[in-house]
Amino acid sequence: MSDLKELARHVRMAGRALARHGMVHAYGHCSARVDADTFLVSPPRPLGRVTAGEECAVVSVHGPLPEGVLGEVRIHRDIYRRRPDVQGVVRSTPPKAMTLGAMRRTPKARYGYGTYFAPQPPLWDDPKLLRSDELTDRVAATLGNAGAIFMRGNGLVTAGSSIEEAIVLTWYAEDAARVELEFLSAGMDDVGIMNDEDTKSRATWAGRIRERMWDYLTDGDPEGG
Repeated sequence: MSDLKELARHVRMAGRALARHGMVHAYGHCSARVDADTFLVSPPRPLGRVTAGEECAVVSVHGPLPEGVLGEVRIHRDIYRRRPDVQGVVRSTPPKAMTLGAMRRTPKARYGYGTYFAPQPPLWDDPKLLRSDELTDRVAATLGNAGAIFMRGNGLVTAGSSIEEAIVLTWYAEDAARVELEFLSAGMDDVGIMNDEDTKSRATWAGRIRERMWDYLTDGDPEGG
């Protein structure tokens, strides 16, 4: 998506979708890569209150954050720097993922949505806020090539091949956390885990899987269409 205005529209839509579906509240941010050196990040306020046409900040992948950009946007920058394949990053606070992360657990690949993170997402086992270059670089390193990382006491970060995919992965990770908590509450921690062959065949984007979920999550958005 080369047009900067169109990319900013999708960043705003993504942020409002997160808020609409209860995956952020006062805190959270999302971004989309512009090119090898820059990315766009959502306005520094509650994402559900971002208005149509509101300006997104341009941030360097390699330099310090611009004035007015939230400190934790460092995590976006460091993921883009380490992962040239990543085109969209979401920092969110979904309630089930928050609970599971606080338990120092991440969801196993027990069903369809969980397979996108097989065998399971990594855990960042440090409750400090991500406001230093040293911490966010370590988080990005811990994420590795995964699509999501759960953070103890701090929610969730997802990384996708587009801003649309990063939002979809956020929804999948939250639902996978819900399923994991239900398995744990039933005392079935080691039951129903899919094998490598099943996870590889199930974790597909064919059949407009990504696009249909994006349409669902952004339905009714003032900048949709």
